[in-house]
Amino acid sequence: MNNRIYAAAGTLLALMALAFVANTAQAQDPTVVDSTHYTVEFENDQVRIVRIRYGPGEKSVMHEHPAGVVVNLTDGSVKFTFPDSTTVEQSSKAGEVVWAPAGKHLPESTHNEPFEVIIIELKGGQ
Repeated sequence: MNNRIYAAAGTLLALMALAFVANTAQAQDPTVVDSTHYTVEFENDQVRIVRIRYGPGEKSVMHEHPAGVVVNLTDGSVKFTFPDSTTVEQSSKAGEVVWAPAGKHLPESTHNEPFEVIIIELKGGQ
C-alpha cells in the first residue's frame, strides 16, 4: 500500500515539474506573454513569422526569440534591456533587413511614431 502512495506521489511531482517547465518555456514566448505587440503571421516546422508592432514609448516584457531575420517595415528606435541589466539602443530604417541572433531581451520603443517589423524565426539547428 505504501509503495502505491509513493508511486502516486512521485508521478504527481513529476507531472507538476513538467507543467512548471512547460509554463516557464512558454512564458518566454513573446506571442504568449505580450500578444498586444507580437502576432504569429505564419508557422510551420521550419520557421515562424511574427509581426511586431509598437506605439511611441510602449514597452514589452522580458522574452526571447530564436535566431532569425528581421525585416523593418517602418523606421523605428528601440532600447533593449538584457537579463544582466545592460541596455542597447538601436535605430532602424524601413526596408532594412538584419540578422538577429537568438537571445532574451526586454524592448521599449524610443520612437515618436508607431513602428512595425517582421521577424522570421528559424526553428531547429540554429
